[in-house]
Amino acid sequence: MAQHVRDIMTGDPVTVEPQTSVAEVARIMRDEDLGAVLVTDGDRLRGVVTDRDIVVRTVSRGGDPERITVADACSDELVTVGPDEDLAQAVELMREHSVRRIPVVDHGHPVGIVSLGDMAMERDPESALGDISAARPNA
Repeated sequence: MAQHVRDIMTGDPVTVEPQTSVAEVARIMRDEDLGAVLVTDGDRLRGVVTDRDIVVRTVSRGGDPERITVADACSDELVTVGPDEDLAQAVELMREHSVRRIPVVDHGHPVGIVSLGDMAMERDPESALGDISAARPNA
């Protein structure tokens, strides 16, 4: 059984620059079947934008997704873990901060994302969340 974040994280995360439009990020999410994209300034992590962030912070407010940048939609109060952290620490951070995904950062550079679904597939693959997380995406 995996014991460290690096063992279950999704590596090589998709990143965008802060000036990227939320419409472009939404297309990336659709094409790559992602629920979250990391926002970087150069090679430094600046934030995380989720599909929910796009809906709640732009679309629901009547904003133009082609004109609003991801800098205006992303979560910038970041909780991160290192790749060598114990999975138990990542779970505790998710609970404490009520988040479903945590960027994995090594020496300030994003190297992955670990999600609640990753945890479920590792710890209890027969659970409903494990089944859903392992299922092929809807087309």
